[in-house]
Amino acid sequence: MAVKQKILIVDDDENIAELISLYLTKECYDTKTVGDGEAALNAFHSYNPNLILLDLMLPGIDGYEVCKEIRKHADTPIIMLSAKGEVFDKVLGLELGADDYIIKPFDSKELVARVKAVLRRYPASNAVPVKPVQTGEFVEYSDLIINQTNYSVLYCGHTIELPPKELELFYFLASHPNQVFTREQLLDHIWGYDYIGDTRTVDVHIKRLREKFKGNDYWSLSTVWGIGYKFEVKEHGL
Repeated sequence: MAVKQKILIVDDDENIAELISLYLTKECYDTKTVGDGEAALNAFHSYNPNLILLDLMLPGIDGYEVCKEIRKHADTPIIMLSAKGEVFDKVLGLELGADDYIIKPFDSKELVARVKAVLRRYPASNAVPVKPVQTGEFVEYSDLIINQTNYSVLYCGHTIELPPKELELFYFLASHPNQVFTREQLLDHIWGYDYIGDTRTVDVHIKRLREKFKGNDYWSLSTVWGIGYKFEVKEHGL
């Protein structure tokens, strides 16, 4: 039995999202719908879609920003949906990394045809990525492997380059799931007792890590207000 290709539908209009889902389900695709940009980024990491249908006008993080963020980590095909028919909007979407652009309202047959056409151009996106065999000191969670021995990070099937201290901090927190560390403790562990900088160094590195790793439904880099940070893991993410 063939594995269904997964399509993430991002649209704040529930009626449109459900209608698109219906069209695609009839074509034997697996679908997931979300209604805003933040949910789209979370679903991208947890759902791992083969293709994303992305509305531009979203509450919070708009479709352009979602596209830019996804393109930092993956080449997953993106078809933008918009009521805007201006050439500028279409060109901007394509320049940000979208693979196609459909203007609302659209015909259901055209939408399905565009989806099939884009997926044909990305046969590799349908394959399950093969995880490299890990050796040495490493930790592994859903969509994430941090290897401190060879200083590598695999996130959603893609290698992410990190400066040494960012990787060491990320590895240290991830190797102690759900344990809270103060900024001072993290400075001592990662930078050493003789480090002359202040605790803002930790804050800056955590901020950079969060920009690169949004986490998912199973784990996240969490702030414990008034104390410090922890690598938070839900029970089913271990």
